[in-house]
Amino acid sequence: MDQAATAIKQITIVGGGTAGWMTAAALSRLIRPLGVRITLIESDAIGTVGVGEATLPHIRFFNERLGIDEAEFMKATQATIKLGIEFRNWGRIGDSYIHPFGDFGRNVGGVDFHQFWLRAHQAGKAGRIDDYSLPIVMSEAARFGPPSHDPRSVMSAFSYAYQMDATLYAKYLRGFSEANGVVRQEGRIVDVHRDGESGDISEVELESGDRIGGDLFFDCSGFRGLLIEGALEAGYDDWSDILPCNRAVALPCETIEPPIPYTRATAHQAGWQWRIPLQHRVGNGHVYCSDYISDDEAASVLLENIDGPACGDPRFLKFLTGKRRKQWDRNVVAVGLSAGFLEPLESTSIYLIQAAITNLVELFPNSGIRDADRDEFNTVMDLEYERVRDFLVLHYHATERDDSPFWNYVRTMPIPDSLKYKMDLFRDRGVVVKYKDGLFLDASWIAVYLGQRVVPQNFAPLAGAIPEDRLGPFMDDLRGLIRRTVDALPSHDAYLRQHCPAGPDLMA
Repeated sequence: MDQAATAIKQITIVGGGTAGWMTAAALSRLIRPLGVRITLIESDAIGTVGVGEATLPHIRFFNERLGIDEAEFMKATQATIKLGIEFRNWGRIGDSYIHPFGDFGRNVGGVDFHQFWLRAHQAGKAGRIDDYSLPIVMSEAARFGPPSHDPRSVMSAFSYAYQMDATLYAKYLRGFSEANGVVRQEGRIVDVHRDGESGDISEVELESGDRIGGDLFFDCSGFRGLLIEGALEAGYDDWSDILPCNRAVALPCETIEPPIPYTRATAHQAGWQWRIPLQHRVGNGHVYCSDYISDDEAASVLLENIDGPACGDPRFLKFLTGKRRKQWDRNVVAVGLSAGFLEPLESTSIYLIQAAITNLVELFPNSGIRDADRDEFNTVMDLEYERVRDFLVLHYHATERDDSPFWNYVRTMPIPDSLKYKMDLFRDRGVVVKYKDGLFLDASWIAVYLGQRVVPQNFAPLAGAIPEDRLGPFMDDLRGLIRRTVDALPSHDAYLRQHCPAGPDLMA
């Protein structure tokens, strides 16, 4: 049943970090003007995970909506440009491909470009599909220029994200939020009080004895889910049978070369390693499954595969892949790690924070919380998590590696029917399943399918629209145009130095 219609006048955010301060920043700009008070509670004594440094292009639009200046933000967070993710050793040891933030080629007559590429490649008239992706060629050349707003330009066919220091991003958003009226309350929560009649959270009690109430609470307390699980017991869907990695060890190192405009994910014997170049350092981490490798062994693998001198000691994290059964329960909305975790393979954590905030803003219950709003929010977020889950599982399952027990397991494990359906359609004639809702678009699926040797047996009949004698020249002209365009761009490092150099005062 819907609770009595009570206008939302007080919002309380439990927890800081990236999730808490992204929530505070968005609400301070978009919701506070409605006359809502916003308080964020965090304790300096409680650390944050703070290792997520790679993002997806959606973060740009989040920042733009809040009115954040890109150059200022990049300077404050030591950010670099991210055009995609390079995957090494995933299909087979020695394989490499890039998942780009942009299209492959251009569609002709409503027919997807990759269908023409399949036809041309089978006929020996096309090289690797990477050569027809502007962001891939830019990545490999370590060059960058901003996208064009002219749809006729080849420079309009891509997007970009950031590689940034998440701790500095939270610090930046804290300043933004407080300038927009958010009140930060220092303190550790020791008890949660619920209304005896409705069952809603009424107040949280701090170690100091202070009590802070709220009409709507955001749980940004991390893996422990202080409100959503600790108080409300919303439940958790465990997906570790198909996403078995459950540990990570993180260790930044010094920069020894100009930063490249992409993240790297290198597969190892029992997991994979991330490499994220920032302006002031390189973020590194090894994600692994503890069933197949010990913590000490995992740390050794990481230390043996970083580029420069380590900055500090290895930091270990434990997690369980999955999501809350309800991410909005009663008057509590879970955001970030308290809502679920799908490991950092495709840099989706910050996106899922953003998705929760965006959906909540659209459904904001200013005149009182209703069941319909909660149900719609939970339905949308379930879809977001499930479709990200399928995409991540694809990386592990679509492999020919049989060199370790870990890879033998993920290669042969049962997968969700929704993913099997997608893979079967692509294997038949290159069909990419399209959905109205869902994070990853066609180019993302195509990159991973082909990069990990899921190759269609046939191409769509409509790919015959280009005459045989024009197919080769069409492919050559497009490849040449992309190459010439990239050659005219400045280096990624030169672009950073000109537009958003981070000062030495932020070195940490």
